[in-house]
Amino acid sequence: MSEIVSLDILRELIQQYGYPILFLGISIENTGIPVPGETITILGGFLAGSGELNYWLVLASVFFGAVLGDNFGYWLGKWGGWAFLLRLGKLFRIREEKLQNLREQFQRHARRTVFLGRFVALLRIFAGPIAGIAGMSYGEFCLYNAAGAAVWAAVTVSLAFSVGRVISLPALISGMSSVGLVALMVVVAIALSHWFKSRCTAKS
Repeated sequence: MSEIVSLDILRELIQQYGYPILFLGISIENTGIPVPGETITILGGFLAGSGELNYWLVLASVFFGAVLGDNFGYWLGKWGGWAFLLRLGKLFRIREEKLQNLREQFQRHARRTVFLGRFVALLRIFAGPIAGIAGMSYGEFCLYNAAGAAVWAAVTVSLAFSVGRVISLPALISGMSSVGLVALMVVVAIALSHWFKSRCTAKS
């Protein structure tokens, strides 16, 4: 999607249609369809920083889009199951091994994955469907989903809003992608830490 729709086109769409594009873009991504949701969010924050959009409306659009999209994703996973996710992954050329790794990581750390997964591209896209597939309770999912959406939206939009005033848009997007990579490393480190502790506890 990011290769088909250029940064300039995304910017023009947001400038022309505003907040509905932000809301729909994030909703679609969090439903489980790989669209450049993070880029759309950064663009929203960047345009708010330049005075073209309202910061609070950008934040609200991103937050509610993320929450609604993940809820759709949850129920799609609940009703469609693992076979549905594999078909979706095949459609977007995502290997079954990657989806299997995501499912295993989710089953070990469901709450953390829903909350922290928003900072990692594949987890942000598929956390909702995998939560439904894994049978995570809907109430618990809603709680951690909303909390994660609030933190992710606030951090991403605020960084784009403030940093975008002093650096170019391409540099901003590149830099924040690096932040996402660091977030992935943190998630992996947390998972390994808990795995190591569980092994030590089992041996003692």
